[in-house]
Amino acid sequence: MKTFSITTALAAALAASTATAVHAEQVFNRVASFAVADNLPEGVDRKAPTSAEIITASEDGKTLIYSDSPGKRIGFIDITDARAPKAGGIVSFDGEPTSVAVAGPKALVAVNTRESFTKPSGLVAVVDLATKKVDATCDLGGQPDSIAINKDKTLAAIAIENERDEEVNDGQIPQMPAGDLVILSLKDGVADCSSIKHVALTGLAEIAGEDPEPEFVAFNGKDEIALTLQENNHIVIIDGKTAAVKTHFSAGTVDLKNIDTKRDGAISFTGEQTGRKREPDAMKWLDDSRLVVANEGDYDGGARGFTIFDTTGKVLYESGARFEHAIAAIGHYPEKRSSAKGVEPEGMEQAQYGEDKLFFLLSERASIVGVYKDTGAEPELLQLLPSGIGPEGAVAIPGRNLFATANETDLVEDGGARAHVMIYERGDGKAAYPQIRSAEKDGMPIGFGALSGLAPVADKPGFLQAVNDSVFSSQPTIFTIDATQQPALITEALPITRNGAPAQKLDIEGVANDGEGGFWLASEGDADKLYSHALFHVNKKGEIKQEIAIPAELRANETRYGFEGIATIGKGDDQVLWMAVQREWKDDEKGFVKLVSYKPASKEWGAVRYPLDKSEEGWVGLSELAVHGDYAYVIERDNQIGQAAKLKKLYRVALADLKPAALGGELPVVKKEEVRDLIPDLKALNGYVVDKVEGFTVDAAGNGYVVTDNDGVDDSSGETLFFSIGAIDAM
Repeated sequence: MKTFSITTALAAALAASTATAVHAEQVFNRVASFAVADNLPEGVDRKAPTSAEIITASEDGKTLIYSDSPGKRIGFIDITDARAPKAGGIVSFDGEPTSVAVAGPKALVAVNTRESFTKPSGLVAVVDLATKKVDATCDLGGQPDSIAINKDKTLAAIAIENERDEEVNDGQIPQMPAGDLVILSLKDGVADCSSIKHVALTGLAEIAGEDPEPEFVAFNGKDEIALTLQENNHIVIIDGKTAAVKTHFSAGTVDLKNIDTKRDGAISFTGEQTGRKREPDAMKWLDDSRLVVANEGDYDGGARGFTIFDTTGKVLYESGARFEHAIAAIGHYPEKRSSAKGVEPEGMEQAQYGEDKLFFLLSERASIVGVYKDTGAEPELLQLLPSGIGPEGAVAIPGRNLFATANETDLVEDGGARAHVMIYERGDGKAAYPQIRSAEKDGMPIGFGALSGLAPVADKPGFLQAVNDSVFSSQPTIFTIDATQQPALITEALPITRNGAPAQKLDIEGVANDGEGGFWLASEGDADKLYSHALFHVNKKGEIKQEIAIPAELRANETRYGFEGIATIGKGDDQVLWMAVQREWKDDEKGFVKLVSYKPASKEWGAVRYPLDKSEEGWVGLSELAVHGDYAYVIERDNQIGQAAKLKKLYRVALADLKPAALGGELPVVKKEEVRDLIPDLKALNGYVVDKVEGFTVDAAGNGYVVTDNDGVDDSSGETLFFSIGAIDAM
């Protein structure tokens, strides 16, 4: 098979998307996000967990319908105006909806009503879209998963998974009872319960053939049904009209090369996995003879990409690790999943937009949607779309040039992002995301994420340095960013080393130039992880040449919320370092934090007090400190996300007011001046407001730049927002 650099291909696609409007390619951009908690009826606790898993649309494309399994309901979203989605209400069930599909005026909802894993049960409910009432139900005789409807809306197919208990025998199969496939007839969207046919699937798969566990089902134009048996690593083709198995084949294995196989706090595409079972999840027909499957994996596999098969099982195309590499190039690689299944491609959608046959691959762990053009041969990666956390399902609405994702993860109990439905529109223009990506080094993308601090490159307008934090504990790095490009490009990665090895026990939150080609780094401490609050002096090779511990006066009152930014004033013996402490320490009055100074020549410490804004929820602290002209600039933010986020601002303090007093005594309070509210900037890509605005600096031309920390895609959408706020002196 032909091999190629998918990061290079993606770079070409991004370049094409920034062409002039006359020659512009059609691109998708996110136009709205809808938190499904906003659909909860009055009287229901808004902080109760919600989810958006499988999603579909009414035939006019003006209503989205999604399944919310933990809430035992489906939800409706009015997208008459796609840029302003509205809550459309819910329908509740005595069970967990696993999937939903539309047939004319009705929605068919598969509902899991099982008593236990060994006593599975379920039903399909017919919901009238106009009245939002359940018209009828049919007993399915087992626990359903995916549901699909044929082109002329006369047949429905439902995968009866009868899923395994992961607590039994480490989740290994067989675990009876076996699953099967249900086919039933439809008329005007109404299911004929008397027409139900059960298709036996036992004895087909080489792996636990006595216990088939169907996962995903799809019709082609000839009413043939393709069905994945994920745990069995098998695919079955069934005649929808006769309910006969036409053919079946193993999904096979992949030899993966250039992948990260270790969860070790570093991104390193040097490993390999041979004979890796695909264990496909979602699947779509590209035409009547070709299938594309997402190789998520389960308990014994996962090939990190996708495969195109013909109906005999012949592999027509295998993506290997290319999808994962493209994801890494935009900072979405989930390093903590390296020892498991990597980015875990799970969901799939397919549709034709104009002359372009497209398919969409959803990465559950990277929170990314890959948009591919079906060329009939090697697919072309067109875009990577940012999604919410854990995209599970998607629906294409080509008649309105729309596309939507259902993102299942709800982190409300941890104060994180809610489950969202995200809506995208296709049109002329340029791709708004990513805003930053990386170049290749030795044929692989430079892995990055968790960017936590910025500094300018001296005398090079548009060039910056950034650092990553302790998410990459085995790979502390200083990155060089070329922000003259769109998207900005990480061109170099300089390892931070101690005695020739990657430095350990660092949580680098700030970086500043030392004026001699090297860097000053601020590391935030955490006693539980044996990290110390400290300053590090690094030479131009990234080698730590000096480590400076905080003095006893600070250490006696420390908490884990330490230095979050560092800046330098002056040169040589007159140089002074200034660091922002994120939150109040034990000796601080509530609502005040320290800006700490240190003079390397005299080893003298000092501080001033900075007054914080107040917040109705959570805490408020500082995330960055930078110096430009006559001012020190700080990012002040709350720790809230989404609709709860209220404070993400850039302030400045006159350098003339930075007159540090000795530690241990009364510290002067500085005055601050608001420069910019960053929340409108954080909303510009129509996602939810992220919590961690972590980096700010001013480049050699006087332009301000902001970056957010994506936490290494750990309980995060993975989005790294990187943008300029223009000439800082004009503000």
